[in-house]
Amino acid sequence: MSSGRHLVYFLMRRRVGGENDKTLRRARTGAMFPAPDHPGNPGDRNRPLRVVHAMMPGVIQIPGDVSVGDAARLMHKEQAPCVLIKDSESSIGIITHTDIVYKVVAQGLNPDEVQTRRVMSRPVRSVEFDQPVEAVTSVMASAEVPLLVVTRDQQPIGIITARDLVSSPKRSESGIRASVRVYNKKPEGVTHPAVITQLSHLGAFVESEAVMASGSRITLEFLLPGSTQPIAVEATVLKRGDGAKRSQAPPSSPEAGVGVRFTDVAVSDQCQISDWVVRTRSNRSEGS
Repeated sequence: MSSGRHLVYFLMRRRVGGENDKTLRRARTGAMFPAPDHPGNPGDRNRPLRVVHAMMPGVIQIPGDVSVGDAARLMHKEQAPCVLIKDSESSIGIITHTDIVYKVVAQGLNPDEVQTRRVMSRPVRSVEFDQPVEAVTSVMASAEVPLLVVTRDQQPIGIITARDLVSSPKRSESGIRASVRVYNKKPEGVTHPAVITQLSHLGAFVESEAVMASGSRITLEFLLPGSTQPIAVEATVLKRGDGAKRSQAPPSSPEAGVGVRFTDVAVSDQCQISDWVVRTRSNRSEGS
């Protein structure tokens, strides 16, 4: 996985026409953490999926005197499920969409007049990046929270939510040529050309003339753009509409595209895919 971004914002105050004008400004955008090692031995397939492979990289941090309204607009702009509130090393909290709805809107308060430090939740629950994904479920259940801050050496590097655990992660739009081997009735399978139109480290959306019924076992082989290292993953075809956007191909076409969930993929390949997805989404975000 490539380096995530830590977005730190501050309030810039100035006098305009005799009145104080406060504007939220980004202080810095910096790399948060180096890419984890990419193990390459055959035993990688037996290693559990780690939190770092399923999290949303990067965090947003603001001071406590930022209004809830500004925080909400910032969360919308950055498409973030939460923001960290930090006034000092000993005063750290978190605010989510739920905090805004229940602690501000439902109370009839004006979001632009309430400071985030007044409604932030404490303590901030976290999990280390190298923990198995299964560990997240128990932490969320015991703390009764829908998300956790992912840390590395006690420094925030990302967010993982309950949605990340039960649904396919955000996929990057792609047009990667591939070959798909479908094991319907023949044990050796039949290979067909295919195109991967959406891709994440946990699954993909594949268009092909091959007949891929729900529950079918397949093998997908492809090269990521700019890479010379082939990737081969085993996957299961999902039910129509699960985990990805439906293709716009007409129902009469041989195959309108299906979502697949990876069932056997080397950790080194997961890292390579995840790195490509994060870089691709970051490049498109910066270009928009």
